[in-house]
Amino acid sequence: MDELKVFTGNAHPTLARAVTEYLDIPLGRAEVFQFSNENIFVRILENVRQRDVFVIQPVCSPINQNLVELLIMLDAFKRASAWRITAVVPYYGYGRTDKKDQPRVPITARLVADLLTVAGANRLLTVDLHAAQIQGFFNIPVDELTVLNLLGDYFKGKKLSDLVVVATDIGITKRARDLAAKLNAPLAIMEKRRGGNDDQTETLNVIGEVGGRVALTIDDEIDTAGSLVNTVATLVERGAKEVYACCTHPVFSGQAIERIASSPVKEVVVADTIPVNGNKKLDKIGVLPTAPLLGEAIKRIHTGQSVGALFE
Repeated sequence: MDELKVFTGNAHPTLARAVTEYLDIPLGRAEVFQFSNENIFVRILENVRQRDVFVIQPVCSPINQNLVELLIMLDAFKRASAWRITAVVPYYGYGRTDKKDQPRVPITARLVADLLTVAGANRLLTVDLHAAQIQGFFNIPVDELTVLNLLGDYFKGKKLSDLVVVATDIGITKRARDLAAKLNAPLAIMEKRRGGNDDQTETLNVIGEVGGRVALTIDDEIDTAGSLVNTVATLVERGAKEVYACCTHPVFSGQAIERIASSPVKEVVVADTIPVNGNKKLDKIGVLPTAPLLGEAIKRIHTGQSVGALFE
């Protein structure tokens, strides 16, 4: 009675199909579309009563439409008497609004957590949250995966000499240290300051030696790429021979692609938690597949095995 079912909305159907191919099961059938008045309609086209349902939907652009789509799908499965509903959210939108850092502002990451739970999610499966405390916003189980091993294996294969891993800010230092350990490389840290709410950052200092080395920057996401371009320029000024960049989530909003194209960065390596298609494609942007990681985690959740053992 707890047969595994995987469904998707319109945010990233390519990833959902790749996950079901890994699991060797068909993708669940559902209608998910928008009426002319912008109301979203969802209809599940197969029986899910007492089934173990996973809904794959990153909260990416168009972020509000994809979030509401996910919420309505969760509600539909709840009302169709699914046994357990897992929201698979590879990219957790609004994750950067995780605290009150100014007067009279919301904690939207917590609001999204409440919305997902009320809509019907019994657990959350996600990838590389912006801040670890977001797990604590939920009163349901949360499994957070990481693509650190994927990134580490990719750059191990490139066999870059004189490598230094660079954390793009203080907040990403632990993840950068873990990647540096995997690559047997030293760590450097960018000290920067973010001004206001306009996505502008100012690089203040580089802590660590980067002169004469190949630098690899790491971040959890690349949004407008303004911070990345400033970081690359600073590293080149400090004597880095070459600069590579990697991150989990390729948001690539605004002028991100134009900035990356004109930047001296050699390669930007990302995971496919968000679609990289159309005008987001560049020769210097490499995309790593996350379907095997998500598929294995889904299989382990379904069969009651340890998800944490994937990273031991």
